[in-house]
Amino acid sequence: LSQATTEPPKKKPDPVTSETVVIWGLRLWQVIGIFAIFVLAVIITLCCIFKCRIPRTKKEIEARYAQRQAAKTYADKLETVPPLNELTEIPGAQVTEEKKEVPTVSGKVDKAQGKKDGTKGSKKKDGEK
Repeated sequence: LSQATTEPPKKKPDPVTSETVVIWGLRLWQVIGIFAIFVLAVIITLCCIFKCRIPRTKKEIEARYAQRQAAKTYADKLETVPPLNELTEIPGAQVTEEKKEVPTVSGKVDKAQGKKDGTKGSKKKDGEK
């Protein structure tokens, strides 16, 4: 059967505790802490790059949805607006078509008085000379 030996019994391995040296002379709690800080730094970096924020409340979710919808409708309306150079005149640029005056009552009265005043003004100038 089995023979009895005089060798001492095999030593059981030490239980793993937080003070157990794991790698490069670092204890278990130090290795876990370094790993946790690394993972947290990666998560924070990704959240900053991709803006993956988790809204807290239903109200905040609805507000963001409304904001996205408003931005979408604004962008759609903005596409229908003609370019700025078509809306405004550029100073010093050549005018392709002259503006036509819209006949109004006050414009007609001014023209009638201007003709009368113009004839009187020409007589006054002749008299002053």
